[in-house]
Amino acid sequence: MLLALIITILVILFLCLDIFKKISLMNFKIMGIYLIIAPHLFLLCNLLLTLEEFKSISSIWRTLIIVETVAFFIYVWIKFNIVPKNLTQDVSLRFKVMMNGRHLCLTSIYVTVIQTIICILGYFVIKPFHVKTHICVIDLIITIFCVFFLLANGILRIFFTSRRLSIVRRLVLLFTVWIPIINIIIILYCCYIIALEYDHQCYKVINRNARVDSFVCKAKYPLVMVHGVGFRDFKYVNYWGRIPKELIRNGATVYYGNQEAFGTIDYNAKDMKQRILQIIEETGCEKVNIIAHSKGGLDARYMISMLDMGDYVASLTTMSSPHRGSKVIDKIVRMPDGLFQWIAKIMNKYFRKIGDQNPDFYTAVSQFSTTHSKDFNDSVKDVPKVYYQSYTSVMKSMFSDSLLCIPYCIVKPFEKENDGLVCIESAMWGNFRGVFRNKYRRGISHGDIIDLKREDYKGFDVIEKYVEIVSELKQMGF
Repeated sequence: MLLALIITILVILFLCLDIFKKISLMNFKIMGIYLIIAPHLFLLCNLLLTLEEFKSISSIWRTLIIVETVAFFIYVWIKFNIVPKNLTQDVSLRFKVMMNGRHLCLTSIYVTVIQTIICILGYFVIKPFHVKTHICVIDLIITIFCVFFLLANGILRIFFTSRRLSIVRRLVLLFTVWIPIINIIIILYCCYIIALEYDHQCYKVINRNARVDSFVCKAKYPLVMVHGVGFRDFKYVNYWGRIPKELIRNGATVYYGNQEAFGTIDYNAKDMKQRILQIIEETGCEKVNIIAHSKGGLDARYMISMLDMGDYVASLTTMSSPHRGSKVIDKIVRMPDGLFQWIAKIMNKYFRKIGDQNPDFYTAVSQFSTTHSKDFNDSVKDVPKVYYQSYTSVMKSMFSDSLLCIPYCIVKPFEKENDGLVCIESAMWGNFRGVFRNKYRRGISHGDIIDLKREDYKGFDVIEKYVEIVSELKQMGF
């Protein structure tokens, strides 16, 4: 009776202290001991029932002790599997779930190693108690289930929340998780990737907190972001990924060009002109700053120079725009004209369905040729009162970006370093600010520079780079 009373008081005390956050049962040391004992609760209860001292207690109190002990262990188990670790950093729910998944994966490895040792040595410890075989088998099954449950919980969390785990890494994780030893290596590698992703996010949080109320991107003129070929500005699908949201967070006023996906340069320039004049009328601003990607840079240059918009544009920043065309396109436009026209007809039909009023795939693609680009540059002169600057990036190899591996291999022999579509020389215009690189295998592709995949890459933060670009425009008085 005294034993039952003591256990009851201790269980209630620990539960209350944990619920009211006076102590944390998720403490590393407490959980280290708990995870050694918990999988063997069934075996321990059976051993307890064999003790003479325990048999001397009345059946009611014996039942109470067993029920309280089991309830306490289940409470801790459920809590640990829901929130195994409290994160102090002010990060989003996605990162909290992801890091808790990482913690569960590492814990499952710890439990696997410890329980393997216990199961091997435990036989000699429990042998004097003459435990029945079926009890040992059930205990082993429960132990395996506990390890598997922790591992599955952790893997599912990181599988669905991490952005740095590529599709290939996810598939490797799923296919190797059943193979002993190899699965531990793969899980540890994935946990390493997760830690890098979390550290990167913490760095971003620190930067954001340091910039609170500073409005580093609150430039004199609003920002118009102009997309490239083959895309449109949709209401819920942003061509620029997470970039506009971060710019707005830091004070920028952001609009979009809204030109067509496969309109010709002159046709899109007219659309863009109407859009900018509309923005100026709505906001009362005198001018706008334009950031344009790929073909959008050509559309913007034509609009400024040929449609008399120099008075309404303060600056034009082009990102990986093919100002001098592409030698690969030179090869493509030499294909049989009938075949080219047939492909163009199919593409035009598709892009009409997604919103283009006047798609012209044939002409739009032909305008990327080096011959057309030379004629374009000869006739479309920069307006002196507009500030022109340009950036580009390069892929390290064909494996840098699965979406652009084939175009990269085609461009590489003709134009050397490129981002999967545009080479460095072609991207240079106005004040060329440089090439985005990193020292890691990934490189920075044509899609990475607009945050197409919404992924964070080691050694390069595309979102912070745009914050830097716009803050520099602000410092220059634009």
